[in-house]
Amino acid sequence: MSLRIALLGQAAFAEKALEALIKHGEEIVHVFAPPDPAAGKPDALAAKARELNLPLSQPKSFKKDEAYEHFKTLNADLAILAFVTLIVPERILYAPRYKSICFHPSLLPRHRGASGINWAIIGGDAETGVTWFWPDQGIDTGPILIQKRVPIADSDTVGSIYFNTLFPLGIDAMIEAVNLIKAGKAPAIVQDESNATYEPPCRDEHAKIDFSKPAREIFNLIRGCDPQPGAHASLGDQRLRLYEVSFSPTAENGEPGTIAAIDTAGMKVALKGGSITAKRARIDPSPKKVAPSDLLVAGEVRIGARLT
Repeated sequence: MSLRIALLGQAAFAEKALEALIKHGEEIVHVFAPPDPAAGKPDALAAKARELNLPLSQPKSFKKDEAYEHFKTLNADLAILAFVTLIVPERILYAPRYKSICFHPSLLPRHRGASGINWAIIGGDAETGVTWFWPDQGIDTGPILIQKRVPIADSDTVGSIYFNTLFPLGIDAMIEAVNLIKAGKAPAIVQDESNATYEPPCRDEHAKIDFSKPAREIFNLIRGCDPQPGAHASLGDQRLRLYEVSFSPTAENGEPGTIAAIDTAGMKVALKGGSITAKRARIDPSPKKVAPSDLLVAGEVRIGARLT
């Protein structure tokens, strides 16, 4: 049997979720995507829904009575939340026959909040993963349906582990979750609040490098802010952001924050108990990430300068 599914989401993940559900034989009764921007491309999910001639709504809020009344008319078996940033009230979450399931890119109850991938890497976690859970009125607090775990490697950044691992794993786990619901075997495991953590969205104020901290913590911070918001330090009156870093436990000459070398491998920075080498960097307000050797040639950085 197929399920009547209302899909709520945004961006490439929700677009891929839509494609996977259709391929799996489910009936998409409605798609909810973000409003089109005043300029630029519409959201990927909205564009895909239009391409497939699916019913589409783009509400600015789900809180109004009209949104709830509309949702009830869909007669959905299940609502799937694939990266939803708007607050969805419980009355909508609980309206479908089997209620709703929601994606979160962490091992709940750890790292609730909008930046679960960032904080797992920043915190030095050995592993992360994906969770599909039954949402309630809390922030990522509902019972767990299915969870998949993966190790975090030193080479991982937020961007790499999301697109290469968590994204496809999340889609596969969604289909597994749908199958469990169809079979009447879907778990609802209450989250252990004693293990819960919540962090705010990872923003610029969290991405400032403190060179008094150990090398490994700085390495994790840079990876956990790559590509956004970009870990940063001051170089004179400029703000320098570092990307694509590797770690060495070998200490370099100079105070922590000193640029020890710039070559084809990148920019090596001395730290407390080790060093990092950044393959890419950019200086605000330029949006372009470049090889540090380009900044050296342009006279914007120099070997021996100290980042603070």
